[in-house]
Amino acid sequence: MMLRFSFIIPVWNEEAIIAGTIEHVRGLGASGSAEIIVVDGDPEGGTIKVAQHLGVKTAISEKGRGNQMNVGASLAAGDILIFLHADTHLPHDVLELIEAAMADGSCIAGAFDLAIDSKRLAFRLIEKAASFRSRMTRIPYGDQTVFIRKKDFFGLGGFRDIPIMEDVEFMRRIKKRKGKICIIGRAALTSPRRWEKEGIVYTTLRNWLILSLYLFGVRPEKLIRFYR
Repeated sequence: MMLRFSFIIPVWNEEAIIAGTIEHVRGLGASGSAEIIVVDGDPEGGTIKVAQHLGVKTAISEKGRGNQMNVGASLAAGDILIFLHADTHLPHDVLELIEAAMADGSCIAGAFDLAIDSKRLAFRLIEKAASFRSRMTRIPYGDQTVFIRKKDFFGLGGFRDIPIMEDVEFMRRIKKRKGKICIIGRAALTSPRRWEKEGIVYTTLRNWLILSLYLFGVRPEKLIRFYR
């Protein structure tokens, strides 16, 4: 039986890049076995006004990546949900890689290594640190493109309605249930735009601080102010 895949792309003010993201996903050899769902957190639907002309499923939800991804999952027809950030590109054989990972029945969810689309040396260090962290903790971040069987996603209750750390919270919930999280040794290539806008050192230290505070029990509702 051929697996079906649903790419769920949560967006907010991504009018400039969403068409390129959709074109990229369609170029992954996904014809006939995959669908694309774009969920906009903007009540005006600014980004999906672009996406609607490209023949993909679209929806508007309350702002918040967790909310948006839950709405996308509720519309998905695929067996495997792939949560893709709009500024991230995947390996050309991504579907084969995910299918191979999911062939291991004990693998509940997975993600890719992180790569950053820049030649700056500092980003190579960030990539290595992310790879080491993911393999040690088995808690990948959302920008590593998380995938999971739809039945397992809904069995776990989906993402929590929290303003930040929804990806980490979800992965920790899988681990608490003794679920296996697979890290594929190929990279999801993400944009360096946040680091370039806010500064590499500041953004990296800020992200580490937010994660550390969250793991020590600080509520996401308080942590979100560090991220804006």
